[in-house]
Amino acid sequence: MWLLVTIVVFFIARFISQKVKNPLFNPLLLSIAIMIPLLTYLKVPFDTYYADNQWISYLLQPAVVALAYPLYEQLPQIRANWRIIALACGVGSVASMFTASMLAVWLGADMQLIASLLGKSVTTPIAMEVSSHLGGEPAIAAILVLLVGLFGAILAYPIYNLLGVTHPIAKGLTMGTVSHALGTATCAEKDPRDAAFSSLALVVCGVITSILAPSMFAFSLWFGTVIA
Repeated sequence: MWLLVTIVVFFIARFISQKVKNPLFNPLLLSIAIMIPLLTYLKVPFDTYYADNQWISYLLQPAVVALAYPLYEQLPQIRANWRIIALACGVGSVASMFTASMLAVWLGADMQLIASLLGKSVTTPIAMEVSSHLGGEPAIAAILVLLVGLFGAILAYPIYNLLGVTHPIAKGLTMGTVSHALGTATCAEKDPRDAAFSSLALVVCGVITSILAPSMFAFSLWFGTVIA
């Protein structure tokens, strides 16, 4: 039952999004805004809902693999700009972890929350694994990843338009670095070239974050003792 409801709600949300043409009417955001109150009102347990929709989760893996096709089409551009790509992904990953952890320390957050914050800009499985390894809460990490992805999917292209950013490398790398798979899906709707560089950044930043997160967490612990 809930599988059918989820599909119907998504297509309704997508129809509304196509008609309204406003970034705030993102199909995923609309679907969440409909499904959560509905499930809460009907008191449907999460386990029941997830069990009905489990096969949709299985489709996530082939969907991510499918992002390799636009990436393949842009291989000449990637080879020609690999230095820029490596620098952008490296700086973006470090900046994301640094700003989140330092702000959390400054505001007095505990170490479990800080550990959960470090992977907020990478895809959910990596963020949850990083959080678990550092002693954080994977569920919090997953929620943060969703929120960050939604913000990117909703606000990125209006910001690009405001700042006059038009190059697919610039748009794709920033989206993939900050907003992972949700941002990449938005890129795929706008321009396949944006999606190619976004999917590349998604992978590269996931690797960088996995490697550097323990060091950044240790630095956060040290910084917390300094300002205490």
